[in-house]
Amino acid sequence: MPTRKQMPMLVVVAILFWAVATASIRWVPGSLTGPLRGGVLFVTSVPICWGCIRLVRWLARLRPDQVLAATTLVVGVATLIDAAVLRWAPFLYGTDEHVLRLGASWLLWGYGVTLLLALLKGRAAPAARSGIVLPVA
Repeated sequence: MPTRKQMPMLVVVAILFWAVATASIRWVPGSLTGPLRGGVLFVTSVPICWGCIRLVRWLARLRPDQVLAATTLVVGVATLIDAAVLRWAPFLYGTDEHVLRLGASWLLWGYGVTLLLALLKGRAAPAARSGIVLPVA
């Protein structure tokens, strides 16, 4: 579990990640709506999510055993912000309903991928210390 000193940094990072994702949906909607670009965005989100986990670990100075809980906190805060904005201020994402729907699906995808990657990382950490090799698939 993250410490009380790490929590504020994690909340700030969640807000910043949310702001970057919101700006992407608002200012580059073609990255979601194009058939090829939309698919590429989903695929490239996987390494981006992995990079975000690593960045959070570095910024908050997390130990390996804190990564899953910290990631869950960051994703939880960003998800709550997204839900509130989609409900009460969807214009922040744009005005086109198609873009809003695709943006929401991309956000959900990113949250799911991030949580799964953190879970796999957390599962692999104890095994790495013990010398056990776990299958990824």
